[in-house]
Amino acid sequence: MRLELPGHEIVGIRAPNPGPFTLSGTNSWIVGRGPAWLVDPGPAIEEHVAAVSAEIERRGGLGGIALTHDHPDHTEAVPAIRARYPDAPLAAAHSAAAVVLADGDRFGPLEALVTPGHAPDHLAFVTGTAALTGDAVLGEGSVFIAPDPGALAAYLEGLKRLGRRRLDVLCPGHGPLVHDPQAKLAEYLTHRLDRERRLLAALEKGKRSVDELLDEAWSEVPAQLRPAAAVTLAAHLDKLADEDRLPDGVQRPSLQL
Repeated sequence: MRLELPGHEIVGIRAPNPGPFTLSGTNSWIVGRGPAWLVDPGPAIEEHVAAVSAEIERRGGLGGIALTHDHPDHTEAVPAIRARYPDAPLAAAHSAAAVVLADGDRFGPLEALVTPGHAPDHLAFVTGTAALTGDAVLGEGSVFIAPDPGALAAYLEGLKRLGRRRLDVLCPGHGPLVHDPQAKLAEYLTHRLDRERRLLAALEKGKRSVDELLDEAWSEVPAQLRPAAAVTLAAHLDKLADEDRLPDGVQRPSLQL
């Protein structure tokens, strides 16, 4: 599926890998032309790699590949793309990349913005008035937050930083385009703080087990997404602990998805 952005030199190609965590599929984004720049090659599905490569060819070749984060549904196609474009450097926040990006670094037309939370190496990329947000902001639903040190507080700060940019569209890693960035970012901040409010209310009622806390604060989450909710619960508990607001005796979730 092709995602068009009128007024922007950006096109999205959605991979045919729908699922509970990928929604309607993983979005790969191609920015600019002569050369083009690829953000998140996506899964190693032959028809997806072919569609991405065809768009790159239409745009005059590949200048480089940038990763929002190192999860497989965003990165599996890297070897296939690099086999076709061996001179295109790979840029990411992790040390295995040829170009290691830090906050504010530029890679072609892309400005890296550190947005940890979903993954410790997560970046968003700003180009013009568009932001390619990976799994920091989705087109629908919410993301799970990995319980790395300081992850949830850093995630909330990343959302606020995106909100301070003059953006008119968000290009997410999953789901549709977001044409009202400020409303979506406010929704994400409100949602995450509401989770915290519900979790604190459960703790105040004496709930201490993982199942009890999930039943109270993530009651609407379907069973297939409950493991991801438990991972996010761990991140919320870490934030409360860092702020000296976590009571004794709270059970820690298992972190297996």
